Amino acid sequence: MATVHVKRVYEDASDEDGYRVLVDRVWPRGLSKEAAHVDEWVKEAGPSTELRTWFGHRPERFAEFARRYRDELDGSMPLSHLRDLVADHDVVTLVYSARDEEHNQAVVLADVLRGS
Repeated sequence: MATVHVKRVYEDASDEDGYRVLVDRVWPRGLSKEAAHVDEWVKEAGPSTELRTWFGHRPERFAEFARRYRDELDGSMPLSHLRDLVADHDVVTLVYSARDEEHNQAVVLADVLRGS
């Protein structure tokens, strides 16, 4: 099983990132596809528009957001695909555009992929 990392897409890519997967539904603002250095964009892995809007990146809502997001992911094709990527690569880095590095969907998704 791969090591799963989480990183802001605006940070410089590095060799340690391994296979980089963007897990946002919307492409990051002001970033070209070349500058993002993503190997794959799995936009369906991002939270639904309704959940994202409700959460609004408010840390006090993160625990409930994580619970609802896990429910959305449960049995989904994007999650199955990401699990396949983790099985096929030594290192997978989930990249996201949110400013908050602790309270975002990539953190939750990484926990799911790690089996937490």
